[in-house]
Amino acid sequence: MQTALIIEQLLNGLQFGVMLFLMAAGLTLIFGVMGLINLAHGSLYMVGAFACAAVAAWTGSFWLGLIASLAAAAAAGAIVELVVIRRLYDRDHLDQVLATFALILIFSEGTRWVFGSFPLYLDIPALLSGTVPLPGGSRYQLYRLAIIGVGVAVAVGLFLLISKTRLGMRIRAGESDREMIGALGVDVATLYTLVFALGAALAGLAGAMVGAIQSVQVGMGEPVLILAFVVIVIGGIGSIRGALIGAILVGVTDTMGRFLLPQTLMLFMPPSQAAMIGGAIASMLIYLLMAVVLALKPRGLFPAQG
Repeated sequence: MQTALIIEQLLNGLQFGVMLFLMAAGLTLIFGVMGLINLAHGSLYMVGAFACAAVAAWTGSFWLGLIASLAAAAAAGAIVELVVIRRLYDRDHLDQVLATFALILIFSEGTRWVFGSFPLYLDIPALLSGTVPLPGGSRYQLYRLAIIGVGVAVAVGLFLLISKTRLGMRIRAGESDREMIGALGVDVATLYTLVFALGAALAGLAGAMVGAIQSVQVGMGEPVLILAFVVIVIGGIGSIRGALIGAILVGVTDTMGRFLLPQTLMLFMPPSQAAMIGGAIASMLIYLLMAVVLALKPRGLFPAQG
């Protein structure tokens, strides 16, 4: 039974890490290409979740809701880039932080005005509502495995996009020398809008998929945003591979720490005390992991080249 629990928690950590990757991949692209600190990225995660919940409730189809989450988050991202972000590229990081923090407040209050303060709930689609057997006799939710599969597919797709396509070539060039690609005739403004919309769509996809296993509520993106920043610091700013490895490390470390630490401490102290102390230490593990990585590799595990 213990083996089954460990396998289940490992899968939970992998699923959590994949969700963080969907957030961090867009964030690291935006920061790597544009040099922009976008605190409003979590709000785009929330937009995707609410769009999915609203459309799924209206049509009865989770899949249409999923498409709506991508479209709504990408559209919101493109509008934000055109209206606000475009004015911040040549400003210092403090101005970027203040402006994007203001966007968090605007998105939160706007969402509360449209949908109200009460959480919405998404039903897992019938196709993915079953379970699959695990070694040891337990069963695991098929939907969570689907999230892992989507994350892997997105990682492969992003790798091919960045390394094999003309758009990817321009994105990589934009990371290295935006002035040069502008001088060569590339429309840098359009490129930035596309990158921002792509990052927003990935965040919206993450919000929609997680919304089916959690509640969809105002402010849901801010805690995830903090973890996404931890992921890109560990993985290396501007690196898709780094975002994937960093996200899996953070997801597995957080999940397994919350599971194993209280179990271990119960060998030395009462269960209630072990649960309290173990939970407190587990909540710090990912930040300790980040500190160790930065001490050994200040640019992260897989920093973008250039």
